[in-house]
Amino acid sequence: MKKLFLLLLISPLLSFAQQHSNEITWISWDEVEAKMAEEPRKVMVDVYTQWCGPCKIMNKTTFHDKGVVDYVNENYYAIKFDAESPTPVDFKGTVYKNEGYDPNRAGRNSTHDLTKAIAPAQGRIAYPTIVYMDENFQILAPVQGLQKPEQIMPILTFFGEDIYKEKTWQEYTGQN
Repeated sequence: MKKLFLLLLISPLLSFAQQHSNEITWISWDEVEAKMAEEPRKVMVDVYTQWCGPCKIMNKTTFHDKGVVDYVNENYYAIKFDAESPTPVDFKGTVYKNEGYDPNRAGRNSTHDLTKAIAPAQGRIAYPTIVYMDENFQILAPVQGLQKPEQIMPILTFFGEDIYKEKTWQEYTGQN
């Protein structure tokens, strides 16, 4: 009886903690299409590598900031994508692979074809890169480099609230 009482007492607290966690709800490429059919949202793809120091920093800090976590979980579907992954990904009807992946290679590996398709900015790939997409998986922008919470929040809102449809980034941020 005591166990049942404790379970009834703790259950709502666990549910509240899950809904208000300090972690972004990361989903897979397979999950995003099903979720998009239920509720269209923008998509945020964190393109990272295992060896990337700034990626690790961003994961430990920015992606655990309460404001960032709450905003992303409410407005985006978030995908973590290892840019050197050996796993094939079906994206918009095309299967992308990493043909050059070598499981025996220590450190850096070959770049996944999906990384090459979605993450280049001005012709180059860098890590981390956050790729913002609209509800139809059209790329809005790949943004490269370590982003602190105060740097990423304006970008998240620029795309998340469709400001990009009305203003340029320069107009939005007051830059000339």
